[in-house]
Amino acid sequence: MKLSTKAKIVAASAVLAIFIAQPAFAVDLQGSGASFPYPLIEACKAGFATSTNHSYTYTSTGSGTGKKNSDAGIGDFWFSDSAHTAATKRATVFHAPIVAAPIAVLVNLPAKRDFFLSANNIAKIFAGQITKWNDPLIAADNNRSVTTTIYKKDTKGNAIKDAKGNLVVLRTKTKKTHYTLPNKPIQVVFRSDTSGTSNNFTAYLNGVAPSIWSKPANDAFTTAFPGKINAPGNIGRIVGANGSQGIATLATKTKYSITYAEKNWGDAYGLRSVNISNASGNFVAPDSGGVSAFLGEAKQDANGIVTYDYLSKEPGVYPLGIVSYMLVDSDYKDKTKAAAVKVLATYILSAACAGKDPSLGYVTLDGKFLKAAQAQIAKIG
Repeated sequence: MKLSTKAKIVAASAVLAIFIAQPAFAVDLQGSGASFPYPLIEACKAGFATSTNHSYTYTSTGSGTGKKNSDAGIGDFWFSDSAHTAATKRATVFHAPIVAAPIAVLVNLPAKRDFFLSANNIAKIFAGQITKWNDPLIAADNNRSVTTTIYKKDTKGNAIKDAKGNLVVLRTKTKKTHYTLPNKPIQVVFRSDTSGTSNNFTAYLNGVAPSIWSKPANDAFTTAFPGKINAPGNIGRIVGANGSQGIATLATKTKYSITYAEKNWGDAYGLRSVNISNASGNFVAPDSGGVSAFLGEAKQDANGIVTYDYLSKEPGVYPLGIVSYMLVDSDYKDKTKAAAVKVLATYILSAACAGKDPSLGYVTLDGKFLKAAQAQIAKIG
């Protein structure tokens, strides 16, 4: 939906007013949790300090630790890429979904060219059922005609919808691909810590290939893994590393490897992002247009928790986008800190932060997601 110039000025003024209305003295906030939003949070630190006179420190420890710290009240805010629904969650802690980006399937292969994998083959690779790069199923993905849908985008990089709520398609393009694949074993790298990224990735695998990934999603990849991860054929070939940086580092050092992480980690470490197939049969790269189209098909409940449609038939959907939740409190003991946390959440959600550096790969939330996130932020107190 396009906003008039007047509406944009009013909206920008409202955000600015929130920043200006804060106490003149600085508040230093402490946060921890998911590694997924870490690059964005770090990139926005200086701008937040300049705009608000407040500061923060964020420790990237993984979603599991973020949840535990929120349970114990360690720090002032926390991030998790998966919903916190455990019995240990404090009653006053709630979800504010404010950061979005794609999870990329990343490969370390010699040829620097586009690479394609169907959803079913991704599921089989990570389940240990496809073990060689030149497997006929992978060869079929990379020796075929590939159709790509190009959406019209706004200045934030998000796909635009028409008055009826349909995504505006600029064009489609089809090209033939040919790739002689290496006769090498596939080295699978997974997150060994409790991770919201793993939760979202295994939810995707269960959603697109339930006959292969029959167990429910889990923060622990090994818990969701179908079969025995320590089976003789998997030992030394399917290995774990801690954190997004850990798996990106290990995959970079390991030739013929495949892993999953936020796209920005792959870009930083020179790993290639895979074009993955969606339910319409198109192969889509992990970019802002595909992710915004995917989020447009998602549902969000009154608690801010998002449910994704991995089988959306929208042709340009990238079916592996995620939202990271800021876990915050509706009843902070220190109300000055509560006000500062609210300002921080608003700032991260704004274009000043979310749209600061497009190369990081994050998506600026808009439409229904923006309104829902703002409603959650308003509950901080």
